[in-house]
Formats: sequence, structure tokens, C-alpha cells
Amino acid sequence: MTSNAATKPPTQEGDTFSLKAILPPLLAIIVGMIMVILDSTVVNNAVPKLVEYFNTDLKTIQWAITGYTLALSAVIPLAGWMTDKFGSKRIFLVTIVLFTLGSVLCGLAQSPEQLIIFRIIQGLGGGMVAPIGMAMVFKLAPPERRGSIMGVLGIPMLMAPAFGPVISGYLVDYVSWHWIFIINLPIGIVAFILGKKYLPKTEPQKSTHLDILGMCLAPIAFAMLAYGVSEGGTDWSSTGAIAGLTIGGIALILFIVVELRQKYPLLELKVFKSSDFTRGIILTWIVQMALFGATLMIPLYLQNIKGYTALHTGWIVMPQALCAGLMMPISGRLFDKIGARPLAFCGLSVIATAMFILSTVTVDTPIWMVIAAVCVMGLGMGSTMMPLNTHVLNSAPRHLVSRVTPLTSAAQQVVVSFAVTGLTAYLTSHTNTHMATIGKTGNPQTALVAGFGDTFLLTACIVCVGIAMSLILRKPKIQQAENIGEEVDPAMMMGH
Repeated sequence: MTSNAATKPPTQEGDTFSLKAILPPLLAIIVGMIMVILDSTVVNNAVPKLVEYFNTDLKTIQWAITGYTLALSAVIPLAGWMTDKFGSKRIFLVTIVLFTLGSVLCGLAQSPEQLIIFRIIQGLGGGMVAPIGMAMVFKLAPPERRGSIMGVLGIPMLMAPAFGPVISGYLVDYVSWHWIFIINLPIGIVAFILGKKYLPKTEPQKSTHLDILGMCLAPIAFAMLAYGVSEGGTDWSSTGAIAGLTIGGIALILFIVVELRQKYPLLELKVFKSSDFTRGIILTWIVQMALFGATLMIPLYLQNIKGYTALHTGWIVMPQALCAGLMMPISGRLFDKIGARPLAFCGLSVIATAMFILSTVTVDTPIWMVIAAVCVMGLGMGSTMMPLNTHVLNSAPRHLVSRVTPLTSAAQQVVVSFAVTGLTAYLTSHTNTHMATIGKTGNPQTALVAGFGDTFLLTACIVCVGIAMSLILRKPKIQQAENIGEEVDPAMMMGH
């Protein structure tokens, strides 16, 4: 349908109205995502306190993290079908309630077994929040403003992991470990109220076909792979690691075969036939590897080599989040004008520079140098993450966005698990090698810091591969909403 108004360029007043219309639902989604992403980072800092409180061992408490990851990995692939079947708003609100309930139960846990069970409940709720939220924002955003709006959405994705250690460090040291979970209650209530009032009412699809075989294979594949990687972090030859990776690998192969043959698949693997999509998602994986690898390695270096407390470590890494948050809106606006390729090239180059700087750390490296590297890395992360995510979504057919976001989220979850565990194993292996070189009379810290240097150097090399790949990114043709009958009514954005 065409009208004179439709053919005119948007006025400043129209632009303002469009932004005002999308801000309330965007805020609801951001609050929900902050709660989930923040929670995934705060628990790691509290592990020693949990071991002490429950009078148990580290391996038992680690299951509170592993159980959460398994639940997260298992439920993500179901997000697409559930939003088609029940509507994205309804499922988003249900997941917020489930995650908040699990958080409160975790705070009230009286035994490690209860904590593990309640963390699984958290994971079942939290796994769908990000993919559903991103799909909703993508569909609501005007194509010409999509980069800017997705850039705003990306701020909590980069800032929450850096603020998490500070918040958890303070709560654990000065309040109580219970509050790292209970603090989610008011946040969850706010997210639910905002979502209920402002998220657009989405009607379920009249005909939704359930891929039963895919629904069975996907959770097994992703959960068992995550379990195998988690167990492999301790010993790759252990029964748990071998069983998890074997069962998960077989299930994943079967899942891929089934999905490619299904008329209505659970995850749309056919989008990998698009070279633009494939290049974009591989670059996204590389950025995620660098981000989560640094999130793991830098605190370990600061605490084990420099002797900082968990709270002090959180303050030191916080500038990464601030710099990333500063760049997010800027990179979003630039994406709308120039596309992802120049941003990916420049951002990945900046990240590689930071990693090369960190690869030179020693026992005596001044803290300002670490902070400078962290700031540089934050600028690079903020320049690349959401432009690449938006590029990936732009590369997929618009009607498949609700199915593509669970696919990318599930794949990233597995890739990040492999990256973190692989980097940990690499650090351990190279530390042992350096220890053997310096002999028993040498300083163990010298061997450990050399291992950190090698690990940062490996990460820098991986990022360099991404730099080369970014040069062949192409700007995909953006599908306008009206081309496929999905124009969004401004009133719908407000939930009326």
C-alpha cells in the first residue's frame, strides 16, 4: 500500500515520535536482559564464599554454575517455536517470572543440592530472555534506525559482565551471598511491569508445526556438549568429558541432519547457506571468544599474580564496560550509515592491539598498563559486537528472525563454553611447560604469568583471523517491513 506520506522522507517530528514509541518496550527488554546477564557473572565471584557457607567442596558448588549453563543451553533452541506458538510477549513475561522465582529460591537455598536445583530453574527462564528480546527489538526497529537501536540494546550485554564482579564482590564481602540472587527480585518485578505495559501484543501463529525430533535432539546436543566442556575443564580424559562430548557430538550431527530435512525445523540451519550470515556469525563468535576469554583471564591475573581482592578486581575491569558503553550508540549510528565491514575491521584491530599488550604482562607490570589495555579492549568490543549482531539478523529473511536469534544464541553459548574451557586448558598446559623449564627452584608465579602471556597471545592471533575475515563482509540487502506485510503500528509498540 502506497501513500504520499509513505513516499516522503521522515520528518524530524516523525523521527522523534518513532523513537519515543520504541523506547518503552526497548527499556522493558533491556531491564530483563540486564538481570539475566548480570546474574551469569556474579555467581563466579561468590564461589569461595558458597563453598565455605555450605561446608562443601569446589566441585559440588561448580555444579551450581554447570547446572545453570546446561539449562540455558537446553532451552535456547525452543525459543523460536514457543514464540511462534504462544506469542513473544507472553513467553518473554513467563521467562522473566521463572527466572525471578529461581533467583529468590537460590537466595533461600539451605543446601548445595537445593542451590543447584534452583539454579537450573533460573537457567530455564534466563535462556530465552536474550533471543526473544533481540528478535522483538529487531522487528520493532525501523530498518534505517536498526543499527542505532540494536546498539542501545547491546549496552547491557557488554556492561553487565564488567559490573557483575563489582556488585557481587561488594554484596559477598559486606552484605551476604544471599543478596546476589535476591537482588533480582525488584529488577524482575520492574521488568515484568514494563513488559506487561509496553511490549507489543503479538498474536500466536495460526499454524505452528512442532519439530518433535529436533526438540528432543537439540537440548541433548547443547546440554551434553556444555557438560562435556565443563568437565573437560578439569580433565579432558575424564568419563564425564568423554561421555558428554561424544553423546553431544552424535546428537548434534543427528540434529543437523534432521533440521536440514525438516520443512518446519526447530532451528533454521538453512540460513548458513547465506555467505553474509555465515561470515557475520563467525566474526561474532570470535568477538565472544575474546570478550569471555578476557573476562576470565584478566581477573585471574589480577588476583593470582597481582594479589587484588575480588572487589578491587571488579573496579579495575569496570573501565572496559564504560568504554564499551560509550562506543555502543556511536557504532550503532555508524552501522546505519556505513555497514558492518569498516566497524568490524577497526574494532577487531583495536581488540587485537589490547590482547597483544596483555600478552606482554609480567609480575611487575604497572596496573595502569592493564587498565589502559582494558579500556582499549572495551572500545573495540563496543565498536563490533552489536554491528555484527545486527549484520547477522539483517542477513536472514525477516520472517525467520524469531528462529534465527535462538540459533545464534545457542551457537554462541556452545562456542563460548569451548573457548573459555579451551583457553583455561591452554593456560594450564603452558604454565606447566614454563614451570618445567624454570625447574622446581624457580618462582611458580613466573611460570604462571608466562602462561597468561601465551594465552593472551593466542587470543590475539584468533582475533587477527577475524580481522582478515572482516575484509570480505558485504552489506546485506535490508528487507523493509512493508515488503512482507509486517509494518509495525506505533500503537502496537505501546501495547495497545
